[in-house]
Amino acid sequence: MIAILQPLVPHYREHFFNRLNEQAPFDLYCYDQADAIKQQNLSAGNTAVKQLPAWSIGPFVLYNPLRFFNKDYKVLVLMLNFAHLSTWMILLLKPLLKQKVILWGHGISVKRYVQEEQRPSRLLKWMIQLADATWFYTPKEMALWQQEMPGLKAVALNNTISEVEKIMQREAPDKAALREKYNIRSKRILIYCARFNETGRRIDLLEKLMQETDPEQYGFIIIGAGKYKPDFSSYPHVHDFGAVYDPIIKQELFGIADLYFQPGWVGLSAVEAMAYGKPVCTFKRSEEVLQCVEYSYVRDGYNGLIFDSMDECLYVLDQLSDEEITRLGQHAKQFVGENLTMTAMVDNAFHSLDSMNK
Repeated sequence: MIAILQPLVPHYREHFFNRLNEQAPFDLYCYDQADAIKQQNLSAGNTAVKQLPAWSIGPFVLYNPLRFFNKDYKVLVLMLNFAHLSTWMILLLKPLLKQKVILWGHGISVKRYVQEEQRPSRLLKWMIQLADATWFYTPKEMALWQQEMPGLKAVALNNTISEVEKIMQREAPDKAALREKYNIRSKRILIYCARFNETGRRIDLLEKLMQETDPEQYGFIIIGAGKYKPDFSSYPHVHDFGAVYDPIIKQELFGIADLYFQPGWVGLSAVEAMAYGKPVCTFKRSEEVLQCVEYSYVRDGYNGLIFDSMDECLYVLDQLSDEEITRLGQHAKQFVGENLTMTAMVDNAFHSLDSMNK
């Protein structure tokens, strides 16, 4: 039997757990489900979970480890998080418990990434050394750690979203008809689809692009809500739809768009955009522009565009042809099909779990 620990199960992760459970049954424990869903403007997934008592002090989490001492649990999938005090306890007691432990890294910290890609955390390295295997979200992350720890037993899950295959299989909608339906007239449409819950998303750059572009030439579709969301009502070429979870409406809005634009904090939103065949436009990772680990999926000139500055962004967008957008979009969809399907993510996790029993 397997036990997996998570803080919560949002809607974009439910299919991973549901499909993995079909191949390798497990008990899923969550210690922060209700509160985190509300605070992060997330929609809860439909996945059965067991609530786990936990106490938090600042970044540190102390959850009840006794649930995992059950002798029926042969494999534990815990989080690669040095602030999880109970995980340290389980790792140190592992020789006595006779359990295998997989540590699941939920992405190198967005705020520490620039530093940690040069010098990985020593505390995390110690945790990994105590575990039997490690899951990373992306191949780029895994490669960084394997340079630090040659011979590391690890797998890159290739983090993706629920329903990604369904998104890819949908037929391309009639763009002209949808533009008429939603009264969107600009010649080229950029879409933004992410929560406004982090200043690191650099909404200031999004607004600057709105201010610098001709409304007849460029229009913007906004999907998302959150406490840092600006009032876009003063921009005549911005069409704000708020939080959208209806897949049909999302399909239509992405169908209207030509490019996906998110200046910073690019994460799983890039996967969704590429699944719709939209090139991802963003800014180069730096101390000023933070990016999630999924940023490594965006390849400049292949499935997206990565800008060094707003001046470059404006210049490149003006020079971009419809043919080039089509080429980038085709590569974006192809990249998802070859690397980021939910089937592949589940299979990567399953094979790792299966190897623990050998």
